[in-house]
Amino acid sequence: MSPFPTSFHIGPLVFHIYGFGLAIAAYVCFLYSRRRLSRAGFAVEPFGRYAVALIVSGLVGARLAHIATNWSYYSGHPVRWVELWQGGLASFGGLALAVPVGLYLQRKWWPGSSLARFADAMVPALIAGWALGRVLGPQFMVDGGGHLTHQWFGLSYYGQVGKRVPVPLIQGAEDCLLWLALLGIQRQKIGQRAGVLTGAGMIIWGLVRALDERLLLGQHSHSGSLGVQIAGVALALAGVVVLAFQLTRTPASDLAEGSLNTTPG
Repeated sequence: MSPFPTSFHIGPLVFHIYGFGLAIAAYVCFLYSRRRLSRAGFAVEPFGRYAVALIVSGLVGARLAHIATNWSYYSGHPVRWVELWQGGLASFGGLALAVPVGLYLQRKWWPGSSLARFADAMVPALIAGWALGRVLGPQFMVDGGGHLTHQWFGLSYYGQVGKRVPVPLIQGAEDCLLWLALLGIQRQKIGQRAGVLTGAGMIIWGLVRALDERLLLGQHSHSGSLGVQIAGVALALAGVVVLAFQLTRTPASDLAEGSLNTTPG
C-alpha cells in the first residue's frame, strides 16, 4: 500500500494530487522566471501570455510523446489519452514542442533582444520549477517509482508491487543541485557570457536525465526508455554546440553590458 495518496475527495469531486503538484510548480516557475527576466532588463508585460503558451505546448507535446511511445496501451482507448492523473508526461516530448513555440514567440514579443540572454534568464528558473515539479507531481502519481529495490530508501507507490527506487525525489534533488550550480556559474566571470548558463544547463540536465533513465528506470518504465536516453544525450550534445558557439562568438563588449548575471538568482 502506498504511503502517498494519489487523490482526495471533497463530496462527489475527486482531486488528483499529481495535477495540483504540477500546477504549484508551474506557478512558482512563472513567478521566478518573470523576476529573472525583469532583472535582466526584459519587458515582462507579454510574459503571462508567453508562459501560458509554453505550458500548454509543453503539456500537449509531453502527453502526445507518452501516448506514442506506449501506443499498445492507449490504442483503442481514447479515454485514457486524457487521464493525466494516472501519470504519463514525457519530458522530451514537452521540450520538443515547447522549445520551437518559445523561440518563435520570443522573437515575436521581444524583437531585437538577445535570445541567448533571454534563455539564460529562463533556464535556471525552468530547472528550479522542474525540481519542485518532480517532488510535487510524479511523487504522487500512479506508477511513480523506479526499479524494485530492497534497500532502506525504497518507497511504495500506488500501482506498483514492492518497494521502488524513489526516482521523483532523486530527480528533484538532482535538479535542485543543478539549479544551485547554475547560480554559482552565474556569479563567475565566465557566467557573464551570454549563452553559458543555457549551454551548461542543457549539457548537465541532458546527461543526468539519460543516466537516470538508464540506471533507475530502464525498460521497466512506460516512457520510451531508449528514446529518453537518446534524447538526453542529444540535448547534451546540443548544449555543447551552444556553449562552444557562444564562447567563441561573444564579443568583449557583451561582457560590459548590464546583465542578469550580475544579480543573484
